[in-house]
Amino acid sequence: MTLTKGDEYKLLHLLLDMGEMMYCSGGEVRRVENTISLMGKAYGAVETSVMVITASIIVTMKFADGNLVTETRRIASAGGNRLWRLERLNALSRKCCEEPLEIEQLEVEIKNCKEPMNLFKFCFGSSLAAGAFAVFFGGNIYDGIFAALVALLICFFQRKLSKIFPNNIIFNLVCSFVVGVLISLSAKFIPFINADMIMVGVIMLLIPGIAFTNSVRDVLVGDTISGIMRLIESLLWAAGLAIGFMLAIFLVGGIAI
Repeated sequence: MTLTKGDEYKLLHLLLDMGEMMYCSGGEVRRVENTISLMGKAYGAVETSVMVITASIIVTMKFADGNLVTETRRIASAGGNRLWRLERLNALSRKCCEEPLEIEQLEVEIKNCKEPMNLFKFCFGSSLAAGAFAVFFGGNIYDGIFAALVALLICFFQRKLSKIFPNNIIFNLVCSFVVGVLISLSAKFIPFINADMIMVGVIMLLIPGIAFTNSVRDVLVGDTISGIMRLIESLLWAAGLAIGFMLAIFLVGGIAI
């Protein structure tokens, strides 16, 4: 496919959009770098250099006409588990590598991948997961039901309040503290529920499992800097959770375990 210089710059911008969406949806560093590189090759770039770290994506593309284009994208909120979006972007990249789309059509397809999260599925899945984990780790059916209800509160925090906090560490700390106080107080007045089992269930919704797993994978495949940065960030997220629940337990006066 022959591109004008204007198309080359637009393509670079679209590939950065695509890479940012993949990284913020749970994609690992190597996946993002390979996708952008293969897409650039499919659209005629003779050389594509991509560097992805926790906070930014840097892409430089060289085309056959000698034109060199480069751009840096700051990633404000990396990490996530929007795997349905990641799957769509992967499918789009494979489609373009087989038969490149026109730039305008590529822009439309990328925008289509930004379809917002289904709120009902999000809340239902969170409640089901929290309730199931509470029962799985030894809780009774009442613990599962109560954990499912608390999961709805966490969903509200994630959807409406997460943006007012400066980072995920503070959000996890505050969210776990509020939820921990609610669970501990409820357990004191409702004798047939176990606060520890409910906490175990709801904490699963906040643990940065994908971020931690991707960080370890990045280190193992050689993306050491990105992997270590994400690993430290994941551990700090988990520390915020632990501190929040501990403060709640100490404030209420402990729980029966």
